[in-house]
Amino acid sequence: MPTFIAQGRFTRDAVRGMTANPENRSEAVGALFESLGGKMISWYLTTGEYDWFIVAEAPSQDVVVAASIIATGGGGVGDIKTSAAWSGPEAKAIFEKAQKAASGFKSAGMSSGR
Repeated sequence: MPTFIAQGRFTRDAVRGMTANPENRSEAVGALFESLGGKMISWYLTTGEYDWFIVAEAPSQDVVVAASIIATGGGGVGDIKTSAAWSGPEAKAIFEKAQKAASGFKSAGMSSGR
């Protein structure tokens, strides 16, 4: 299954609620991904620009978009950024595919190759 990385921010109301009643968000997020046919690999509370970081597997981008819609629509999170991710061996296969196709490609404004 393809791997996706998502980051986002909690809303002020979510932070107030979780301060009053602490909860383990990885349980709810994991259940959400499972209900959509995916699998959450890990969930982290983070510092910096985003409040949380998720690594998940999903059969398609549709699953990740649906999870984002549900999470945002519930009012607890926003500013979600999602990226597809590839492992080292998967990245190597992508570069090998690019290597094969590169010889026949002419970049804009270039006489040959690149």
